[in-house]
Amino acid sequence: MKPMLIAALASTALLAACAGKGANVDPILDGAPTAQFQSDLAACRGLARSQSQLDHQTMTTAALGAGVGGVLGGVDDDGDALGGAVAGALAGAAAGVSEANDTRADVVLNCLRGRGHAVVN
Repeated sequence: MKPMLIAALASTALLAACAGKGANVDPILDGAPTAQFQSDLAACRGLARSQSQLDHQTMTTAALGAGVGGVLGGVDDDGDALGGAVAGALAGAAAGVSEANDTRADVVLNCLRGRGHAVVN
């Protein structure tokens, strides 16, 4: 199996594994949770899930990855420009989704802070 195909398959698996992360962050509280905490956590997670993972920035990162992968695949002696582009696009999309997941986690934590909960992380 060609290395580019292996990289593309690995990136696809990574994208699938990361799809539900971010909004499911388990916040650490400074003190005991209030009676309202679970309700607020559910609402904040819902707000975070409403944020798209495939936004403009993720698509841009995927396109840049495709360009770099295509160029690197084309200049390699045994390279495959198309395979490099696909692998690069998937790697770029994986990076974009990872960043979107970090943003979702921040949304949950900031939302809880805004609702008066003493969130440490």
